[in-house]
Amino acid sequence: MRNFLLLTALVAATPLMAQEDKAADDKDSLIFNTVIENPITSVKNQNSSGTCWCYSTLAFLESEVLKKHPEMQNIDLCESFVVNKTYLDRADRNIRTHGDASFAQGGTSYDVIYCMRNYGLIPEGIMPYPVTLYGDSLYNFAAFFTPMKAYVTAISEGSAKKINPAWKKSVQSMIDNYLGECPTEFEYEGKTYTPQSFVSYLGLDPDDYVSLTSFTHHPFYTTFIMEIQDNWRWASTYNLPLDELMRVMEESIKNGWTFAWGADVSESGFVYKTGKNKCVATVPISKSKDVVGSDQSKWTGEKQSTGIDEADNSGEMEITQEMRQLGYDNWETTDDHGMQIFGIAKDQTGKEYFMMKNSWGEGGPYKGIWYVSKPYMAYKTINILVNKNAIPKDIRKKLGI
Repeated sequence: MRNFLLLTALVAATPLMAQEDKAADDKDSLIFNTVIENPITSVKNQNSSGTCWCYSTLAFLESEVLKKHPEMQNIDLCESFVVNKTYLDRADRNIRTHGDASFAQGGTSYDVIYCMRNYGLIPEGIMPYPVTLYGDSLYNFAAFFTPMKAYVTAISEGSAKKINPAWKKSVQSMIDNYLGECPTEFEYEGKTYTPQSFVSYLGLDPDDYVSLTSFTHHPFYTTFIMEIQDNWRWASTYNLPLDELMRVMEESIKNGWTFAWGADVSESGFVYKTGKNKCVATVPISKSKDVVGSDQSKWTGEKQSTGIDEADNSGEMEITQEMRQLGYDNWETTDDHGMQIFGIAKDQTGKEYFMMKNSWGEGGPYKGIWYVSKPYMAYKTINILVNKNAIPKDIRKKLGI
């Protein structure tokens, strides 16, 4: 009887204990309030592909269109067109350099700007969605890119004394069979456009966009070619001191602009599903071993959750220029993922975070939106792509733009 009464008491107490635990969790969990939120388009899903560079930059350009034309709420630019044009160019660079320039799924924001300048852009719905082995409409490059890469590598690293130019037709056929053929002309809202004239219709100018970073192995206020494998076009970026790079990012958002963000997301503080605080990126004072590892599972270690610590709300590391440089020099800070930064929010303590739009679908508590602390931005940003008109005038003067 005593055991029965004890059991009854424990069962009766369980809801109260659960409420107390929930209250404790709620107390420790971050609660975000938006300070400023610039217009963005819907969250997309890159699925099983390394095309974040395309999704994030097109998301940024869609916000640029909304800034110029607020009435164009349904603007949706086609990733398949950009990826199609980019991969043939990348295969050509790989073969011309005998394989020294990598041939991979990834890229940089400059690839999208290059495509816009040289080939144009098109809206979604003109090219067919990718046809995968699973019959869905999401990218799955497992059965597409791997055999194409093997073919390109066989040529670039082969022993042939002469290269048969027919290889380009073969590679283009592989790309077209999966992504669809790029149109030279199409109908959009009752009018006929070419990819180039569509860019003009959108009011976009490739010359408006510049890349910014902050590293000490090159002089500040100059340009240099970022030493990352996916910068296969050898694009240049402007170099700023860290405090000025952070100022550009903050003032851009506060003045109504967004930007494309390239960063390292394999850190223990970049948290998707572990712990109380989900879809948050911080630099905890006590760090665990970094996650080793497509896209979402690769960078967040979703299948390796033991390697991730939840965000530590008690404090973050103070980031210096030297720490940032060391992380880049010793390969701790790597070019992992492209995203869009579009707003600023505060947690319940008043601490500010950047609001980030991801390309992993509407997962998580914020439906595809993340919150990134300023220390994380300072520490793990590889570079940003921003409209030059968003840069404060005194910094533009120093850069000569």
